[in-house]
Amino acid sequence: MNYNKKTVKDVDVKGKKVLLRCDFNVPMAKDGSGVITDDKRIRAALPTIQYLLDQGAAVIACSHLGKPEPSFDKWAKKQAEKGKDPASLTKEKWEKTLEALCMEPVAKRLSELLGRDVVLAADVVGPDAQAKAAALQPGQIMLLQNTRFEKGETKNDPELAKAMAGLAGADGVYVSDAFGAVHRAHASTAGVAAYLPAVSGFLIEKELEIMGGALANPKRPLVAILGGSKVSSKIGVINHLLDIADTIIIGGGMAYTFAKAQGGSVGTSLLESDWLDYCNDMIAKAKEKGVALLLPEDNLCAAEFSADAVPVLHSAMTIPDDMMGMDIGPKTIEAYAAAVKNAGTVIWNGPMGVFEFPSFAEGTRAVAKALAETDAITIIGGGDSAAAVAQLGFADKMTHISTGGGASLEFLEGKELPGVACLLDK
Repeated sequence: MNYNKKTVKDVDVKGKKVLLRCDFNVPMAKDGSGVITDDKRIRAALPTIQYLLDQGAAVIACSHLGKPEPSFDKWAKKQAEKGKDPASLTKEKWEKTLEALCMEPVAKRLSELLGRDVVLAADVVGPDAQAKAAALQPGQIMLLQNTRFEKGETKNDPELAKAMAGLAGADGVYVSDAFGAVHRAHASTAGVAAYLPAVSGFLIEKELEIMGGALANPKRPLVAILGGSKVSSKIGVINHLLDIADTIIIGGGMAYTFAKAQGGSVGTSLLESDWLDYCNDMIAKAKEKGVALLLPEDNLCAAEFSADAVPVLHSAMTIPDDMMGMDIGPKTIEAYAAAVKNAGTVIWNGPMGVFEFPSFAEGTRAVAKALAETDAITIIGGGDSAAAVAQLGFADKMTHISTGGGASLEFLEGKELPGVACLLDK
C-alpha cells in the first residue's frame, strides 16, 4: 500500500469549497441530554479545519455519529429481533433514536472551539444542505447532518457520493481527515473521491507518516506488543508482523490460547479452542523467521472475573482448573520491559490484562511505563491501548497515539484502507 499521499498543503484551496470528512463520532451522555462526554475527536480535527479556513477555503465538514438506522422498517425488524414488542415500535420512537444522533451538539462544540459560527445543515444532501453550501463564503464553515442518516452512506452509493461531492462545486476539493473511518468504503470516506480531487488532512498525514514509516522502514529492532482478548481478532496482525518485526510480545486474553496450544493448563481463562493449531503455526513461523516470540511466563489469576477478586500468582502453563488468568505476572513484566528497553521502534496494540480492574492493571501499566522510558519510537495502535495509556497517565510520553481503532488494526495487518487508497499519490 502506498503511504505517500498528497495533503492539503499540496493543493490550492483559496476561494474553493472543501468537503472535509472528519471523525466526529464522539461519545455522548446516555441520558439523551446531548452532552458530549469527550471532545478529543473534535479537537483533533481543528488543525486541518483552521488551516483550510486560514487559506480562504469554505469548509463543508461531514461525519457520522453512532449507528443510526435510516430505515424505519429495518430499525423495527432489528428491535424485534432483540426481543422488543413489535407493537411498541412506533415511527415516533424511531425518530427519537435519530434525533439523539443529530449533529447539533457537535456543531455547537466545534463552534466554541473555533471561536466562530458553524452553520448546521438539516440534512446531508437535501435542499437545506444544498442551499447552505451554495451560500457558504471563503473563511466560513458548515457541518452536514449525520452522514449515516442517508441509506446509501454505508453502501458507498455512487449517487450519494456524487451528490455530496456536488456540494463543493465543480472546482471543489475533498479532504479526508477521519482516520478512524478510512478502513470503511463508505460514500463519504471513499466514494466522493471519484468526483473530486482527494487529499489528506493533517491527522491522516501524521498516521501515514508515523505508522506507515514504522511498517515500511522501521528503526530497528522493531518490537510489536499485541494484547487484547482474542487470537481470532489479531490473526492478520500477527501474521503480517512476523514478516517485519524482530520481536513480538503476546499478552492479554489471547495468550491463554497460545499456552493451551503448547500443552499448558489454563483453567477457566479465555480460550479459543478453534485457534490452537494457528497458534502453533505462528510459533513455528516465528522460529523459522528468527523472530523472538515472547509469551507470558507467569500470570495473576483469580477465581472469578471481578474487580474484587483476590489476585493469585501462577505459572502461565499451570493455571489451576478453577482459576482464570487476569494479567501478566512479575517475571513476564520483567521480560517484556527488557525487550522494550533497547528497541528502536515499538508498536503496541491491546492491553496485557483486565486493566479496568485496579488489581489486574499492573501488567498494562508496567508495559506503558517501559514504553514511556525507552528512547524508541513508540506507537500506540488506538482502541483499548490508547484508552489504557491515557487512563494510566502516560499519553504525553508516547511518540504517537493512533486516532483509529479498527483502522489501526487493519493498517497493522497490511490491508489496503479504502479511505487512504482513494487519495491522490504524491
